[in-house]
Amino acid sequence: MTGFDVTRVRAQYPALGDGRAWLDGAAGTQVPEQVVEAVAAAMRGGLANQGGVFPAARRADAVVEAARRAFAAFTGAPDPAGVVLGPTSSALLVRLAAALEPTWGPGDEIVVTEADHEANVAPWTRAAARAGATVRTARLGADGGLPAEAVTSLIGPRTRLVAVTAASNLTGARVDVAAVAAAAREAGATSVVDGVHHAAYSHVDVRALGADLYATSAHKWAGPHVAALVAADPAVLETLDPPRPAGAPTAGPARFEQGTNPFAALAGVAAAVAHWAAMTDDDDPRAAQRTAAAHTAALGDRLWSALGGMAHVRRYGPDGSADVRTPIAAFRVAGRTPAEVVAALDAAGVNAWAGWAYAWGAAGALGVRDDGGLVRLSPNHYSRAWEVDRAAEVLGSLAP
Repeated sequence: MTGFDVTRVRAQYPALGDGRAWLDGAAGTQVPEQVVEAVAAAMRGGLANQGGVFPAARRADAVVEAARRAFAAFTGAPDPAGVVLGPTSSALLVRLAAALEPTWGPGDEIVVTEADHEANVAPWTRAAARAGATVRTARLGADGGLPAEAVTSLIGPRTRLVAVTAASNLTGARVDVAAVAAAAREAGATSVVDGVHHAAYSHVDVRALGADLYATSAHKWAGPHVAALVAADPAVLETLDPPRPAGAPTAGPARFEQGTNPFAALAGVAAAVAHWAAMTDDDDPRAAQRTAAAHTAALGDRLWSALGGMAHVRRYGPDGSADVRTPIAAFRVAGRTPAEVVAALDAAGVNAWAGWAYAWGAAGALGVRDDGGLVRLSPNHYSRAWEVDRAAEVLGSLAP
């Protein structure tokens, strides 16, 4: 991890100075001072809507273009023209479904998975129902992971879309997206990858993944609540015709961006990527992804191992290295509800979540949907070992 100094990185986050263990990052990270200042500066300087001739409008245009470049740089996309901006990944996927639905009909097939967040399931199943298309669902494996074969075996000549997560936001299980995307491409189907959880813990390269479209949200990697749908090739977007108001742009990614963009938040996205670029000596946000991923993987192994040594704790998801799972830990404690466990963690100064994290299919497959879900702990790039150890100490004390 040459050049990665977690103490220096952590010091840039004002919220982290409260002495608590912030192990809730899978639901959204905190932001560094650089992002706070960028958002405030955009507001102080004055912004208007896009397309005007006066300075405030030109500033808005510049903010939007900088955000496109930032998302492209963070994901390895070749061209900012392939970056669609939006408030959340859920909203962007609904817009994409509305664009694709008219191209489907009876006999067509849509592939979704049990591993995915509902944001990458519900838009497709609802659009398929309206279009008369058939939905095929890839099931989780016995270990809670999603083998690529579970998805590729469902892809056939009538497949029109394959929607798959790059990593489960509930258990952290990674998916071989490249294999799935290759099978979709061979069948002539569009592939859409939910990378919201994946991007926080991975070196992202949309071209290497091979998917047509990759969804990410900056609030999972130190930015504001702004999302993007990133195309490996901008030409993919040009084949789609999203519903839009009369007079809206008819070309480029702006066709998908309905209404006024959140300019101040978009300024924060550019600052977040600049923050990542400054994390290491390479001045490259994607180089920082590699070093930060090594840091979080070590913390994830420490946490996973500690939980594995507790007879009263049951871990969920595949057991393995960082190639198999992200560093989060999903688990249950014998004799305690997930809500009781997070309350005990909170009392000891540990931020944690309980529930099913909108991974409805995965929670059902794992048998935890109806009785409180799972407890989820998630180290991030600014996390330290003492936070993991504090959580482990609390969980150890909950033994019956």
